[in-house]
Amino acid sequence: MRKIAVVTGTRAEYGIFRPVLKAIKADPRLDLALIVTGMHLSEEFGCTAKEIEKDGFKISANVEMLHAKDTGAAMARSIGKCVHEMANVLEGIKPDVLLILGDRAEMLASAAAASYMGIPIAHLHGGEVSGGVDEPVRHAISKLAHIHFPTTKNSAKRLVKMGEEPSRIFVAGAPSLDTILNEKLPKRDELAKKYRLDPSKPILLVIQHPIVTEADKAAAQMRETLGAIVELKQQTILVYPNADAGGRRMIKVIKKYGKCPFIRSFKSIPYTDYLGLMRMASVMVGNSSSGIIEAPSFHLPVVNIGGRQRGRERSTNVIDVGYDRREITRAVKKALYDKKFREKVRNCRNPYGDGRASQRIVKVLSKIKITPRLLQKRITY
Repeated sequence: MRKIAVVTGTRAEYGIFRPVLKAIKADPRLDLALIVTGMHLSEEFGCTAKEIEKDGFKISANVEMLHAKDTGAAMARSIGKCVHEMANVLEGIKPDVLLILGDRAEMLASAAAASYMGIPIAHLHGGEVSGGVDEPVRHAISKLAHIHFPTTKNSAKRLVKMGEEPSRIFVAGAPSLDTILNEKLPKRDELAKKYRLDPSKPILLVIQHPIVTEADKAAAQMRETLGAIVELKQQTILVYPNADAGGRRMIKVIKKYGKCPFIRSFKSIPYTDYLGLMRMASVMVGNSSSGIIEAPSFHLPVVNIGGRQRGRERSTNVIDVGYDRREITRAVKKALYDKKFREKVRNCRNPYGDGRASQRIVKVLSKIKITPRLLQKRITY
């Protein structure tokens, strides 16, 4: 059997990985070794490793890496700690392939460790464009990776322009759509009861993360968003931000708004619940990539705040705004009540896939030849 080590560090990226993990686990040619790190191991962010175990996945190793400080320097130290600990874990697991996703610090650290250990790296969601430090980190991981699973043809073209060999690139689509299109999500009435929602009235789903390069502005940016939510006075589900520089400052702001009777905040929400809430919601507000990648599948209007998702391929369901409560308020009202815009959203198409990404990824992982040629990368120009 070919051993595939998979690294997961956050609730969101675990949700994206989940159908791929299921497909690896079900394939008799593959052996899954799951490495859990980052926010999953922190009580402060919901200790979501418990959700992974509830889903029936065995955790092969835990890698502690988070620092208590809320700064870019602390993130850099976390990366160093993760490289050190990840090398020890990979040395013990001895995987045939390391599978990682996206652009987070723990993925960069894992890729660095695996590169020096001669372990082939497979990377999901490479070649995408976005704001902040995420894009250069994502491209750095792509340059370390040996096998690429971009979500769209445009992302694949960018990888080629970056000097990656076309033979290494396999357009797969976004794995999160596999869950949306193929699995039963929690029923609306169950979610309404669990999260104390009235489905007959508008529901706002708010998730806003810090931008590492704007960490000092994170609290003020969160205040602008919540100021708009207070003005709108609609029932709101608010999910805590990622554990990036500025995130804890945002959480302090969130806690100050905790007494608002129509705002319900959560450290974390189980991924299938989260998708179910996206299906129920009237508008999504914030800067999560799920507003760009998953929301079109639910024909959900999205008010995208700031530059975190700048440049990402998107459908016609997105309204881009700045960090200004009046601008955010106007955009939410447009998403709720503008008939022309809502008609565009009803007809929007998702550019990120067809619900079969996991099948494509597992097929490549099980069949690709692991040779010195795979490991010895060369730029193509």
